Amino acid sequence: MILAAGRGERMRPLTDSRPKPLLKVDGKALIDYHLEGLADAGITEVVINHAWLGEQIEAWLGDGAWFGVNIEYSREGEALETAGGIRTALPLLGDEPFVVVNGDIWTDYDFARLDPEPDGLAHLVMVDNPQHNPDGDFCLQDGKLSREDSPRLTFSGIGVYRPEMFADLDAGVAEPLLPLLLAAMARREISGEYYDGDWRDIGTPERLLALDQELRGD
Repeated sequence: MILAAGRGERMRPLTDSRPKPLLKVDGKALIDYHLEGLADAGITEVVINHAWLGEQIEAWLGDGAWFGVNIEYSREGEALETAGGIRTALPLLGDEPFVVVNGDIWTDYDFARLDPEPDGLAHLVMVDNPQHNPDGDFCLQDGKLSREDSPRLTFSGIGVYRPEMFADLDAGVAEPLLPLLLAAMARREISGEYYDGDWRDIGTPERLLALDQELRGD
């Protein structure tokens, strides 16, 4: 599942007329890179949720055949936050663990590295803390994640989840992911890995421009 329902407030005015996952770096939309990476890893069944200007996402990607994948869309109308969006899309995602990727990141992470059977309810990819998140999110020790310990790493927005993590939520209701993660971490049910490759959170026009210039070699 690629999360693509956010309004992209920090990216305005770029996102006033275009959804954030369709913003381009080096001539390609951010979401294109994800679809190419998923296809390269053999992940060909993809669900994309959308809300703000979602019709543009569907018009751009179609059924996914151009990328070698099959896309189904979870249309939210109003964005349901991360956990709410995943819960609403569960009928499309099936009964087995599934990969989730934030639509507004850029990375060279190889999705084939992900274990399709996480140890616990979820497995998250952690990265070094960027300047805009110096304190990090979670601590990774002995393959498990927690919030209490330090030093912390930053959650990359890439993970594998079991559907039962979201089963108690109501479909169509906005729900954040963090409370679910913290509750599961307290039970030692969230595993993690550290990735030291290239990863960017494209959260502002300045970061988008910097990545575009880097990839173009400017």
